[in-house]
Formats: sequence, C-alpha cells, structure tokens
Amino acid sequence: MMTHDPVELVPYDPQWPEAFRRIRDRLIVLLPQALSIDHIGSTSISGMSAKPLIDIDIVLPGRGHIEDATDVLLAEGYEPRGNRHDDEVWAFLSRGSVPRERVYLCPLGNGTHRNRLAFRDYLIVHPQAAAEYAALKRRLAAEFRMEGDHYTAHKREFVDTIVARALTGDD
Repeated sequence: MMTHDPVELVPYDPQWPEAFRRIRDRLIVLLPQALSIDHIGSTSISGMSAKPLIDIDIVLPGRGHIEDATDVLLAEGYEPRGNRHDDEVWAFLSRGSVPRERVYLCPLGNGTHRNRLAFRDYLIVHPQAAAEYAALKRRLAAEFRMEGDHYTAHKREFVDTIVARALTGDD
C-alpha cells in the first residue's frame, strides 16, 4: 500500500543546487545515454519555499531508452511511481537520500519537460510571479496538507498560465 506523505513546505535551502549537482554527477555515470539532466521544480528556483525534494528530469534519446534506464534506477533503489499523467514521463522516488530525490525519465521532445523548463525559467526571471506562486503554494499546503494530489491539482491553473506566458514570450 502506498503511503501519502503530508505536504510539507520548507524555506529555500541554499544547499539544494549543490545537492542537485551531486545527484546529476551520479546519474550521468549511471545513465550515460542521457541527453540532459535538469533540475526542475521549486528547489531549482532560488528563494522559493519547497517540499524538501529535488526534482530532476532526465531526457533520453527516445522512448526506446526508457526500459533500460528504468532497470538502472530500480537497481539503484529508486521506487517506480509510474506514468501518472499519461504524458510519457516516468517517475521514480528515492526516499533514502537526503534530500529526497524524484527523477523523471523523459523521451527527447517531451512536452511536459519543455513546460517544466519554461515554468522554472520564467519564475527565475520574474520575481513577482515567483512570489505569487510561493503564496499560492503556502495556502494550498495548509488547505491540502494530507492530500498531495489536490495540492498539485489546485496549482495547475497558475502553472498553465505561466507556461503559456513563457512559451509565447509574454511578460
């Protein structure tokens, strides 16, 4: 049975970028076929409160590489979390690491990966939008503390709006 952790936001930790680099360096060795390994999510945005979890997208040359990469991650102790949103992104969680890691395998050209980078990059260069997102996250974390799926779903409209702005170049 899968347990659901409470939605816990913590203040930005300046060690998160270094934690990502350490994880990336290990993943590069494990998955040399990776085209890119990108820090995504709130821990990738300086000053943003976040779940204490490093989110990482691993871009592979194509869908045919997913199975081999999955085998490597499973051998390293990552828990498979599936393709929950039917977007050709396969999630894995490493609970034993500090901070915890959630990695996603994405085939080249994946729209979810493109949108995640667009969202991250937009918030990095637009501090007002980042502040609005942080406030929304705090409110939703309080409202949906034991309902992570609802927490995530209620951020969707804001995220979609920012992604649309980022992809069209609107400020």
